[in-house]
Amino acid sequence: MHYKHWGQSCPPQYCPPKAFPTQYDPGTIDPPKQYVSPVFSNTVVPHVHPSHNTTVNKHLITHKHYFPHTESVVNECCEQHIMCGVPYNPCCPPIRPFGC
Repeated sequence: MHYKHWGQSCPPQYCPPKAFPTQYDPGTIDPPKQYVSPVFSNTVVPHVHPSHNTTVNKHLITHKHYFPHTESVVNECCEQHIMCGVPYNPCCPPIRPFGC
């Protein structure tokens, strides 16, 4: 090999390669899948509804009491109209003394 000098190119010199440390991104975690396994149990609750019949003979005496009473209703309604000026009439200028 011949090396050239004075502005001539020389073969490149290679340095040992550099390696950066391995970098790790934050991991991603998927939300957990939820599985539902229903479990049933059966319980029987007996309900006993006994019945008994007793005959009761009753005598009814009716006392009637009367209390006459009347009522009335009065509905009242009040109205008022307040004129706060004279209505505007575009056909009649306010200059005329006796209206339109």
